[in-house]
Amino acid sequence: MYIVWITALVLLVLSVPIGIALSAAAAAYIAIDPLLTNEAIFRAFFNFISRYSLMAIPLFIFAGFLMEKTGLVSQLFRFSDALVGWLPGGFGVATVLACVLFGAISGSSVAMAAAMSVIAIPEMRKRGYPDWLSGGLVATAGGIAMLIPPSIILILYGIVTETSIVRLFFAGVIPGLLLAVANGLSVMGIAAWLKLPRSRFDRSRIWPETRGALPALGMPVVILGGLYGGVFTPTEAAAAACGYALVYGIFMRGRQFLREVLPTALRALNLTSVILFLVGSVGVFQFLLANLYWPQKVTEAVISWGLTPLGFIFAFMCVLVLLGMLVDGVAMVLLTVPVVFPVAHALKIDPVHLGIMITLNVEMGVITPPVGLNLFAVSSTSKIPIMQVLKGTVPFFFGDLAVLLLVIFFPGLATWLPDLLVKDVFK
Repeated sequence: MYIVWITALVLLVLSVPIGIALSAAAAAYIAIDPLLTNEAIFRAFFNFISRYSLMAIPLFIFAGFLMEKTGLVSQLFRFSDALVGWLPGGFGVATVLACVLFGAISGSSVAMAAAMSVIAIPEMRKRGYPDWLSGGLVATAGGIAMLIPPSIILILYGIVTETSIVRLFFAGVIPGLLLAVANGLSVMGIAAWLKLPRSRFDRSRIWPETRGALPALGMPVVILGGLYGGVFTPTEAAAAACGYALVYGIFMRGRQFLREVLPTALRALNLTSVILFLVGSVGVFQFLLANLYWPQKVTEAVISWGLTPLGFIFAFMCVLVLLGMLVDGVAMVLLTVPVVFPVAHALKIDPVHLGIMITLNVEMGVITPPVGLNLFAVSSTSKIPIMQVLKGTVPFFFGDLAVLLLVIFFPGLATWLPDLLVKDVFK
């Protein structure tokens, strides 16, 4: 077993992509084990990525990119500004609300941060917001997409642990809204401290902006309504979201939109291929761990330490905070969950509660250096120095940490809504 960990560690230190490092480490062991053949690598890889539920990932990514091309993201932002722009720091609060609404369309945190950098940061500059505040706010609020359904991270967690993805989707709603409230309160407090100018409430804007945003607001209604009503599985909901975006784009923009469909599909394919390669590599690694009975050994060892469920959760969360500085969110889930989940199951920790806690850690990881992807996404699109973006994320990071602690101590924040709405458990 030592050859696996040594090979993986050496390759990661050499900055080899995580998917390749995991596959190579597993292949190194399989090559010297007389009971395993090289064909086992390919079987494990393709068996893992051939799951029907995984189809939801490229479809939701494609749907989000299509909706971005229709211009509805800008309309969502104007709708949010009309509703809450009059509050202290109202334009920042509108940015947070727009992130929540866009998160119900696209589960990609980096895509949201990049899109909102282009739309929101120039407007915040006009209103006197310092770059560190606007950059930090957009980078942090972009992570809300990981909790608001549909969420790529929750889909991956559900597939790896065989937990109902529908339950996970509904479990992410309340923590996602709590993140939005924490970010909104933070920006309001900072705006009051900086004495940023406030705009007046304009009632005449509400109906026109609401009418313009209705098509965008209809997509989450289709997705969540179909899931709650038992009409869709998550994969079918993702396909319906793509169909919705295509019909709207063709209806509103016609041939211009059709010319953009293929480049948009290639962009979605590029992101999907990266995710699925990593998922398949983890499948190979998980196959090896299962053959070596590693999850059972880890479970026995941890239980022998006498940790309480709460003690285990805090230890695991600390590990995830550190890991979030080194790898992206998909890798965090796929590296840790196959090993940790059996231990959590033995300690009778609710799998839905565990999934939401992990996702909150992943959300915090997108703004923790040196690998915080949202930091780079915002810096590159807005031309704000990355250290300024990082400075702006600090107050919002502590708000996110407060939400994580609330979910740890009050599991009902994650489990109440799925228990109420989801009666039939399916994936």
